[in-house]
Amino acid sequence: MATLIAIVLAAVLTNNFITVKTYGICPFLGVSKKTSSALGMGIAVTIVMTLATAVTYPIYEYVMVPLNFEFLEIIVFIFIIASLVQMLEMIIRKLSPTLYNAMGVYLPLITTNCAVLGVCELVIGDMSQFLEGAAMNMGWAVLYALFAGLGFTLIMVIMSGMREKLNNVKVAKYLDGFPIAMVTAALICMAFMVFTYIA
Repeated sequence: MATLIAIVLAAVLTNNFITVKTYGICPFLGVSKKTSSALGMGIAVTIVMTLATAVTYPIYEYVMVPLNFEFLEIIVFIFIIASLVQMLEMIIRKLSPTLYNAMGVYLPLITTNCAVLGVCELVIGDMSQFLEGAAMNMGWAVLYALFAGLGFTLIMVIMSGMREKLNNVKVAKYLDGFPIAMVTAALICMAFMVFTYIA
C-alpha cells in the first residue's frame, strides 16, 4: 500500500510532468485557453501514456533486453506512440468532431510530446525512490503512467481555468496574451512546489 501511495503522489503531485519535469509544455501553453479542450487533451495524453507504457514496457523487458537491442528503445517507443496517436486521432474525429477541431494541430503532436516518451523511458529506468523496495513490473509501470497522465490533466485544467478567468479581467497591455500565460504557469509551478515536502 505504501508503494501505491508513493507512486500516486509522485506521478500526480511531487514529480508532476509539467510543474516539476517541464515535459509537455507545448500543449500546456497551446491548448489551455479553454477548459473543454484542455480536459480533452489531458484525457487523450493520459490514454496514450497508459497504452504506450502497457505496450512499450513488455516489448523492452521481454524482447529488446534479451536480444540486446536496448539502443533502439527511442525509435521503437516513438513508433509505438505514433501508431497509438493515429488510432486515437481517428477515434476522436469519429466520436467528437468538436473536440477534434478544438485540439487542432496539438493532437498529432502528442506523438512527439516528451511527456509521453518520458513516462515510457522513466518506467524502464531507475524508479527505486518511488517503489520503496518493490521491484518494477508491468503493473507498477502502467499505474505510474496512468497517474502521470492524470497529473498532466490536472495541471492542464487548472491552467485553463485560470486563463479563462484572466480573459474576463483587464490586464496591462504589455502582459496581455502569452506573457500573462507564462506568469500564470510560473505561479502554478511555484504552488506545486509545496508538494515536494510531502515526499
